[in-house]
Amino acid sequence: MPESDEQPPPSTPSTASTSPVYIHPRREPFEHGLLPIPKLIFTDGAQTLTQIRDKLLSLSSGSTHRVNFEAIAEALQISHDHARLVIETIASVLHSDSDPSVTAKPSEIGSVGVNVFDLMMFLYIQSYKRLLPKGHKDSAAVADVWPSTSAFDGFLSALSPLQLVRSNSRRSMPSQADEEAHQLSYLQKHLGNILSLLAESGEGDGDESLVLSMEKLEHLGFLIYFGEKGSERIPLSQNAPFFANSDPEMPAVPVPAAQVHDWLIENIASALTRITERASAKENGPTSASDQDVPMADVSASSVKSSPGPRGPSSIEGISKSSYVRLPNDIKGSSVKVINCHESVIYILAPLKYATVYGCSDATIVLGAVGKAVRIEHCERVQVIAAAKRICIANCRECVFFLGVNQTPLLVGDNHKLQVAPYNTFYSLLEEHLKQVGIDPTINRWDAPVALGVIDPHDSLSHPAGVSEVQTESASPVDPDQFTNFLIPNWFEGQQSGSTKDNPFPLPEAYMASQQRNLKNLEETKSSLKDIDLDESRKREVAAALHVCFKDWLYASGNIRQLYCLQGE
Repeated sequence: MPESDEQPPPSTPSTASTSPVYIHPRREPFEHGLLPIPKLIFTDGAQTLTQIRDKLLSLSSGSTHRVNFEAIAEALQISHDHARLVIETIASVLHSDSDPSVTAKPSEIGSVGVNVFDLMMFLYIQSYKRLLPKGHKDSAAVADVWPSTSAFDGFLSALSPLQLVRSNSRRSMPSQADEEAHQLSYLQKHLGNILSLLAESGEGDGDESLVLSMEKLEHLGFLIYFGEKGSERIPLSQNAPFFANSDPEMPAVPVPAAQVHDWLIENIASALTRITERASAKENGPTSASDQDVPMADVSASSVKSSPGPRGPSSIEGISKSSYVRLPNDIKGSSVKVINCHESVIYILAPLKYATVYGCSDATIVLGAVGKAVRIEHCERVQVIAAAKRICIANCRECVFFLGVNQTPLLVGDNHKLQVAPYNTFYSLLEEHLKQVGIDPTINRWDAPVALGVIDPHDSLSHPAGVSEVQTESASPVDPDQFTNFLIPNWFEGQQSGSTKDNPFPLPEAYMASQQRNLKNLEETKSSLKDIDLDESRKREVAAALHVCFKDWLYASGNIRQLYCLQGE
């Protein structure tokens, strides 16, 4: 339906000069803020969480209502390590970049802690169930592609990367609109409980006496916001008719929680109607070339989808048998999703807040500097090279991760044969990008992965009884003798160039010693070849043999494709 035909949301008057402003869920906590820890999941609404909130408030520090990892561990009956993980996860998805947990040094974040009411929002959505990918239209055709090597296969990985290849359709994954509608519907259903965790008792008895202050309403910004494409996100209190234009010199009078509830429900209903109308208009309208499904065999860098959504991340989708690069000027927004890419090398050399890699296989993916969180999911035989604050790896097989991370890597779901290694590359603007997003290259926790449950309680699948406590397979370190540097071509040639000349993440001693041995062996080999006393014809034979071996390696490793791509640049 055309924009002009849509009814404005209840919160915004319809005028010739005012565009409608709709409510939206924040994608970050739903995509990067869910932890498969059973003790964090409460299925009785706000009943237990209200008691936990009251206990945490009694343990909190004064008017700031902040609690550290020890208080969280005590209130939730979890380990100190899991309590720190909770704080790190909340900090990575908070709606305020000025919060002390966001600006704290990695070693201080556990003691800095989080606000109790932000923690309540985080804990409540741990009951959220993700939207399932759409089923494959010919499941029998792909049944033999993803072999069942685990007793839990069939329950865990909803869609393997190779099933995505066979599907020839990006519509096998939920669209951004579908996910947004699913998240809004969840919030619509649970809004009463969520508001009760932020409200306080006023005059009278029961739920009708609950009131909500402007300060507490802002904590709901952890989950929702108002705003549209090309505009700043509007704080909830500024958009709420009962708090708008409040005098900053005088505290706003709390309003009944029921009034806030009705206002938000009305706005959510309006947003859901808009999503439905837009989806209907898209289905009934003409199909553009960019919307048509492209068989994977025909996909190239020229036909790949790479576009930002109105509020969502830039999407790099469907790359096959190609090299693909994105520099800072190529990316709109601060998030990237790499989806359904195969047998390719993908470079994303830009400062980001979030990055997701989903359903890729037989690929190398280089992520520049990601200041909040990276999620790698449903990938097979993929090499990921990432500099990030934190990374979560879920349902992956036979993958290698070269990491520069300030927090411990998180492994969840049905993982098999994963390897981790220290960061192994650089590009000229890397240090500038690391500084821009707040990553400290002197801290690298690549070798301390934390393995959580093999069952993801946030998916919508049914699981066999008794496996919820089973721990996922951890990752093993790459043998130092097998460790090599990865060379990034100078994609910045002719553009702004930085000062980075080497890997800014220090290598552990064993890996540094291995590199030095390899360099020494290379020099000795070159010297030996140079000093061989051969006539010219024999030298040509040796050179030809070396060229043949090198060419065979290029084809066997797939690197010949990169060479062709570089020649085409």
